[in-house]
Amino acid sequence: MKTLLKLLLGAWICLVIAAGLLFPIVTEPRSWNEFPIIPGLEEKARILFFHVPMAWVTVVAFVTSMVFGIRYLWSKEMKDDIKSVASASLGLLFCILATVTGSIWAKFNWGSFWNWDPRETSIVVLLLIYGAYFALRSAIQADEKRATLSAVYAIIAGITVPFFIFVMPRMVASLHPEPIVNNEGKVHMNGSMLFVFLSSLAGFTALFVWMLNLKIRTLVLEDRNHLEGV
Repeated sequence: MKTLLKLLLGAWICLVIAAGLLFPIVTEPRSWNEFPIIPGLEEKARILFFHVPMAWVTVVAFVTSMVFGIRYLWSKEMKDDIKSVASASLGLLFCILATVTGSIWAKFNWGSFWNWDPRETSIVVLLLIYGAYFALRSAIQADEKRATLSAVYAIIAGITVPFFIFVMPRMVASLHPEPIVNNEGKVHMNGSMLFVFLSSLAGFTALFVWMLNLKIRTLVLEDRNHLEGV
């Protein structure tokens, strides 16, 4: 059953990638497999199917890390600490991927990989915050003390995530194009583009869940081997 689910997830991600890259972008879509031209983006609009889901998974991962941090402080179960750090590590990975894909898009659209746009600045701050999280963990040897301080840090860091992702970039002028969902909550996508976009969100979210379970099992085994070796 697990093998089947992994195969289905792999096929889903492959289909989303293929659709996002290969479906033609035309002036007047007449078929289900055609996307409309977005003024100012044109072919570069395809990055939306990858960059935005990666940023979304970053938020999900960091918030999940915060939730398990809260659970650890409540239960003092080391497995909750493992789940928290596993989620944070994947959040950092997807944060880097979101930064890279955003920088590639910026190069083609703005002429430079980095422009210190508010959204770019926000994601760099998040990278620094969670980089410091792992620096903190590596600096503490005692398991319980490391888990407790990490949980507190994960909670504080998790609270800042929505601010840096959703609030701060909208407080000042940005080079970024109008959000897919604007301030009025309206979606500016035709049916085909929206379907591929939502499919990508679902696929990347499922990919995160699978990677998280795999990461947790790996860390549990490493922790068990460490204890047996002591």
